[in-house]
Amino acid sequence: MERPSWEEYFMEIARVVATRSTCLRRNVGAVIVRNRQILATGYNGVPRDLAHCDVRGCLREELGIPSGERHELCRGLHAEQNAIIQAAYQGTEIRDAELYCTHQPCVVCAKMIVNAGIETVYFAGAYPDRLATEVFAESGIRLVPVSEQ
Repeated sequence: MERPSWEEYFMEIARVVATRSTCLRRNVGAVIVRNRQILATGYNGVPRDLAHCDVRGCLREELGIPSGERHELCRGLHAEQNAIIQAAYQGTEIRDAELYCTHQPCVVCAKMIVNAGIETVYFAGAYPDRLATEVFAESGIRLVPVSEQ
């Protein structure tokens, strides 16, 4: 067995984190890393103590909202948001960190990533949000695609 690169290693961990997701549309995982050490993880799902979408149902699905649109009509948080919140909740500084995510972040997450001081975003799956790509480019954050396994 060939030893994985650091990028492959952390992306595989993000994929495992995504298995905790209760989203009915897309399972996403995120891992925040600095100096090859994991600082926080997150997956997409509803806030703590709320009924999960796999129990309650998906409002976006019921309303026929396409992927990448109307994020405010979702009861859940994105994986990147949950990872950033987890770090804040635990008092873990994430400035100058890297983010590994199973999917390219949306514009809402991109803005949070910029303000959190994350330097590089590695992602595997595409996401239909051109504005997010523009935000990353303008902010100087490296957006690095990683091949899906």
